[in-house]
Amino acid sequence: MVPVIVSLAAVYWIFGIIDRFTAPLAEQVLGREAGPAGRAVIAGLGIVATMLVVLAVGAIATNVIGRRVLNRAESWLMMIPVFRTIYAPVKQLVVAFSPDNEYGFKRVVLVEDSAQRWVMGFLTKEFTVNRGHGPEALVAVYVPTNHLYIGDVLIFPRERAVFPDLDVEEGVRIFLTGGMSLPRDVGSRLRSE
Repeated sequence: MVPVIVSLAAVYWIFGIIDRFTAPLAEQVLGREAGPAGRAVIAGLGIVATMLVVLAVGAIATNVIGRRVLNRAESWLMMIPVFRTIYAPVKQLVVAFSPDNEYGFKRVVLVEDSAQRWVMGFLTKEFTVNRGHGPEALVAVYVPTNHLYIGDVLIFPRERAVFPDLDVEEGVRIFLTGGMSLPRDVGSRLRSE
């Protein structure tokens, strides 16, 4: 029951915030005053308004001219110092989890570190380094630490990387549950590539 109650409370809280932001709009459009604590007179108007805004931005972003307008607006917003420091990392994180993004998390990876412990993370990049002995194949692995959004980037030799038969969504679930959702037979499904 705790996850259900927390989820419902979070949804109620978010909807309340949206309704408070749209209360002045409701007052102007409908010619009625907002209710107590700034809540819109018509319950749910905030949700409808938010869905309409998201739909409009989506429609604009899908065409060439709209995409250019949104990119220009984003570049202007990125000139604001405080906004830039918050917006850029959040956008990178959201993009990293997008399945359509070629620069996001590629796949789940397991690597045996120098202490012979297994490290699980997300493959972010494969690259080579030449230190005078020819190119060495390496992998960059993002390993979440405290939360999924905070972690370390570790570099390992490519030959030590093993790719379990898990997609990124399953990997995220494993980290969010502290490993409890790890499949029982993942060891037999490992395949080196």
